[in-house]
Amino acid sequence: MLFCPTCANLLIVSSETGYNKWACNSCPYEFPITKQMTSRTKLVRKAVDDVLGGEETWKHADSTQASCPKCNNDKAYFYQLQIRSADEPMTTYFSCTSCAHQWREN
Repeated sequence: MLFCPTCANLLIVSSETGYNKWACNSCPYEFPITKQMTSRTKLVRKAVDDVLGGEETWKHADSTQASCPKCNNDKAYFYQLQIRSADEPMTTYFSCTSCAHQWREN
């Protein structure tokens, strides 16, 4: 992505005049494309647990009566997050107190 040096809007590729150029939709800025341009960016994939707080989240979580689908233990830690739009219910994340199996309910 390139941005306009005049107004900072996103530049688009335009070929209206018969040659390729970077053009701004907001101002008259144009820049001719004379050679092939490529760039690569390697994105680092984070685990979902890292984004949601990792193991630190479970240290202060409340517990409730919930049946573990793995070991049938009847107690689990839980916390809730709003991961969808506001008119949808919160998602509840559980962690078994016995086997540490994790699951969620939407």
